[in-house]
Amino acid sequence: MTYNAEHHALVLDGTPETQRFTLAEEVALSISYNGINYAVMLVTPKDIEDFIIGFSLSNDIIEHPRQLYGIELTYHKEHINAEVDIANQAFWKLKENKRQLAGASGCGLCGVEALDNALPQLQPVDPLPLPEASWFEGLRDLISQAQALAQQSGAVHGALYIDAERNVLACREDIGRHNAFDKLIGAIAANKLYQKDCLVVLTSRCSLELVQKAIRAKLPLLVTLSAPTALSVKWANRYGVSLIHVPKYDSPRAYSPQFLHPTRTLKV
Repeated sequence: MTYNAEHHALVLDGTPETQRFTLAEEVALSISYNGINYAVMLVTPKDIEDFIIGFSLSNDIIEHPRQLYGIELTYHKEHINAEVDIANQAFWKLKENKRQLAGASGCGLCGVEALDNALPQLQPVDPLPLPEASWFEGLRDLISQAQALAQQSGAVHGALYIDAERNVLACREDIGRHNAFDKLIGAIAANKLYQKDCLVVLTSRCSLELVQKAIRAKLPLLVTLSAPTALSVKWANRYGVSLIHVPKYDSPRAYSPQFLHPTRTLKV
């Protein structure tokens, strides 16, 4: 099903004519696992299967794509229903996590469990050497060429998987930065694209949740076009992920667990 992304608008330049503009699409996505509703997300209605795989992995619902048996999508005018079939072991863990989250609003003790869900213990990844500073030259142009949706409408975040030779292996886009990254994680898993020396590039700022997704997906090199938060740097360094911020006009800045000091600027 396709959604209407073109709308008329009056351009406030003194002329009475309206013009057609292509806007970023947005629908509600309801996700149910084994018949139990889990979440409703606002997403761009493209690469939905990739999103569900990545969302399931990065939210620790499944540990491996093999635990996801099937996805059935039903399209409606302004929303999509996703019925996801997962392994019993994953489903039992999901129900237990939902029980803990449901109890979090009832008393102070349950808040400890909610905090554990927000700040979980994760498995460290193996750090990788940083790429040469020349790798980042012209990166924004490379991203612009890969973002097909952004070329049409703007207003969408991009998540790219790029190898050491700067080949774009996958690009996923969404109105939500978390959604775009989940779609990319799903695409990497579904298409078996994982390579040890590839970099993930996000067009957004880097918050803690994005670092947690990278750790769970075993992606040790994370590049963002906007600055990371202090907490995201702490967690990245703790778990082996190198964060690289690429400002628009200045040299790239690597926040890496390989350095004794918290920051170091790559020289171009």
